[in-house]
Amino acid sequence: MSYLMRSLIGFFALALAYNTMAIDVLTQKNIGLDIAYELAKKSIERCRKKGYQVSSVVVDKHANLRVAVRDDLAARQTLEIAQRKANIVIMAGVDSGSFRASRGDIRQELNHIEGLIVMQGGVPIRSAGALIGAIGISGAPGGDIDEACAVESLKTLQERLDFADDE
Repeated sequence: MSYLMRSLIGFFALALAYNTMAIDVLTQKNIGLDIAYELAKKSIERCRKKGYQVSSVVVDKHANLRVAVRDDLAARQTLEIAQRKANIVIMAGVDSGSFRASRGDIRQELNHIEGLIVMQGGVPIRSAGALIGAIGISGAPGGDIDEACAVESLKTLQERLDFADDE
């Protein structure tokens, strides 16, 4: 078999393999509105029990806003800060406090990017290990309290997230 013939066969085999690997329509896990709202509401209730008025924002896996809830006496700015905390989680793939601790070298630069803030209080939302969204809380006197409210609300719904239908 000539070199040209082997090359053509190799090329067509590669083209066929590429064509069978190409995907025209993707199916992805993402957070639904109902559980996003429940997470936001539960996190506000958790912080309220601790004596704090906060805002809670849930974004999907692409950082699109799903739910934004501000408690009655929470400052107006807490909504934006909560969303920016959730967005950094989507960018980093880990909770915002861990990212803040590990990337102090670029924190100031990231804080200047619209929609991001490197502060504690953002937590990933996972379903069976897959990142499907993030929750950001703002308004308590420390990011550790914001984060605790988010984590506590996630724990109450984690089983439901882990065993969610794939349909």
